[in-house]
Amino acid sequence: MPAPFAAFAGDYSRWRAGKLAAYPARAGELIVEVRDPRKLSDAEKSALAERVRRANMAVYASRCGSEEDRAIPAALGRQFGLHRMDANWLADEDGISSVAVREGMQRGEFIPYTNRPIGWHTDGYYNAPERCIRAFILHCVRPAAEGGETMLLDHELLYLQLRDADPEGLRALMRPGAMTIPARTAPDGTIERPAQSGPVFSFDATDGALHMRYTARATNITWASDSATTAAVRFLSQRLEGEAAYALRMRLESGMGVICNNVLHTRSAFRDRPDAPRLLYRARYYDRIRAG
Repeated sequence: MPAPFAAFAGDYSRWRAGKLAAYPARAGELIVEVRDPRKLSDAEKSALAERVRRANMAVYASRCGSEEDRAIPAALGRQFGLHRMDANWLADEDGISSVAVREGMQRGEFIPYTNRPIGWHTDGYYNAPERCIRAFILHCVRPAAEGGETMLLDHELLYLQLRDADPEGLRALMRPGAMTIPARTAPDGTIERPAQSGPVFSFDATDGALHMRYTARATNITWASDSATTAAVRFLSQRLEGEAAYALRMRLESGMGVICNNVLHTRSAFRDRPDAPRLLYRARYYDRIRAG
């Protein structure tokens, strides 16, 4: 397995120092001005890739404004090797999800389709291993009238903090049964999605990249009952409280978007404009970003 994520050996100290030195001190360092995300210039693509290498994420600010072009995230993704889209059951026919308030509709029972806050999580934490979400793109068409801020946190920084503080807890969270999301059951008792167990932290077998599967939700989640897991989960929860260390806060405006290797993220509550409600397009991928 390639360094720096070679289990618990190798070049961890060197990787740790480099990671902390390169990590953005403020959200503005993530932003790259681009003309059109559907067709990046070489310089624009290079600048976005550089930020992904530093922080597993980048933010673009484009001239698209409030243009409702669902092709934007897919076209951007292809330029970074993102092709295998997760066409989940809440996505539209093209695999892109239109994230907006859906009152009175089926999607409205799920928090992303409401105006309520969303706690820290990585996308697809309830997916089976063969549908692991390794990257996503979030493109803002229209922001909310108030609120709807995003916080982003490179999961490698949380791994680093836990490894430094509690190596045994980290090992516990890398076990296959560390976190279980119970089955989703329809009102008639039909199983819509089976229970899914897996680790919180894992390494990709092909390239050694670190992946995190996590949600801060307090209900409909089961953790392994051993003391090491309990302590590690408490550590993560405490580190993510309030203004979490290394978290980067921003508000996506029209034409802006995030491209990332499924980093941790949150969303604050918001209030919509009745005539122009908040709308974002989201694409999830089984691929990681090709950033050189």
